Amino acid sequence: MNEEKKSNFFRDVIVVGFALFSMFFGAGNVIFPPYLGMESGQQWLAGFSAYYIADIGLALLGMFALLRVGSSEAVLHRVGRVPAEILMCAIILCIGPMVAIPRTSASTFEMAIAPNLPGVSPVLFSILFFAVILALCIKESAVVDIVGKILTPLLLVGLFVIILKGIFSPLGDILTAPKIANVTVTGIKSGYQTMDALAALPFGIIVLQSVTDKGYTGGKSKLRLVGGGAVLAGVLLLAVYMGLAYLGATVSGQYTSAVGRAELIMAIVGALLGKGGMIIFGAVVGLACVTTAIALTSSAAAYFSELCRGKVKYKVFVVIICVFSAVVSNLGLDRIVSIAAPVLDVVYPPALVLILISLVVPKTSDFVSRAATLGALLTSVLCTVQLYVGKLTFLEALPLYDLGLSWILPAVIFAAAAALLNPLFRSNRAGSPEPRKEL
Repeated sequence: MNEEKKSNFFRDVIVVGFALFSMFFGAGNVIFPPYLGMESGQQWLAGFSAYYIADIGLALLGMFALLRVGSSEAVLHRVGRVPAEILMCAIILCIGPMVAIPRTSASTFEMAIAPNLPGVSPVLFSILFFAVILALCIKESAVVDIVGKILTPLLLVGLFVIILKGIFSPLGDILTAPKIANVTVTGIKSGYQTMDALAALPFGIIVLQSVTDKGYTGGKSKLRLVGGGAVLAGVLLLAVYMGLAYLGATVSGQYTSAVGRAELIMAIVGALLGKGGMIIFGAVVGLACVTTAIALTSSAAAYFSELCRGKVKYKVFVVIICVFSAVVSNLGLDRIVSIAAPVLDVVYPPALVLILISLVVPKTSDFVSRAATLGALLTSVLCTVQLYVGKLTFLEALPLYDLGLSWILPAVIFAAAAALLNPLFRSNRAGSPEPRKEL
């Protein structure tokens, strides 16, 4: 890294950190912490802490795992090239054009446009929304700079105006007793189910590309820059989530769990800042959705272009994703979500296993990694069948089933068995190299 790059290092850390903040902070992250705070009452800090660890904690683990092994592909390719590509495609489709990207448009319309500009056509809005996303994503290397330098500062200003007003002018007393049986468990389950750790893998594609374009080509320089940016993003998300959870706690005596999440945050903002506050909140939601849509669209397009070995260009995939997402955002999104949900339930545990292996024991043999992944995959498939179909109630006896973490024990057992059997398989293949990263 030359002297000019050294002088710009801290500026680049801030840009990357702001970009990562915006990528992980979507509309769902605006509305969930206040609801958890409202349900938790005086235990709001415990609920928020559990949520933060299970959501952003896992997402940051994903980012650092990616940095440790060098790429998103290196995290997943332990299970073989084709299975890794299938897994990555499933992840990107579910958190991208099938669900998350269309939802950014729908959320912006419902929480920002409809309350403030009644009469606007949702179809027209979706076209305009994705025209903006297309314009901002069409130049791949510029995405992180656009998000980090321009959109995130505006987003942070809007959020902190709302939070600071609520801190200095609380809306009410915090209820002593929580409305839920176990605040910590609820926080963990909610944070775990956001699946931001999955998003870290495709996000890493676009972030690493931007870092390389800035001239940081060495492994250590990339680690310092992206690692510093990830820590900054984590601190910003900590401040925002904590503030939003506190706002929810201040109205815990005024609402019950029957209130909708979007309804709750809109009521809080309206009580704090009136109609002007609703406009500010609309801008916040819009910016959160735009930044998330930019991140998801650009990273999905980059991955699919790479998967096609460059035969289909990045810009073509950006256009396809934007057009498809605009259509889906107007065609029964709930049905799409219901179809994608079980797919996510299946792919999340094996992806988490591979993330943890890459971060903690990256030199583990592929044989052991595949076994651990297989244990998590089999358990996630069976638990998904039980969740949506039933008849496999014996699975509920697995440790941590209620937290959605029942796959941990089978993954450990399969990995231990593979570690014991690996020397035997090696001796049977004496004289032949151990296959690595094959089908």
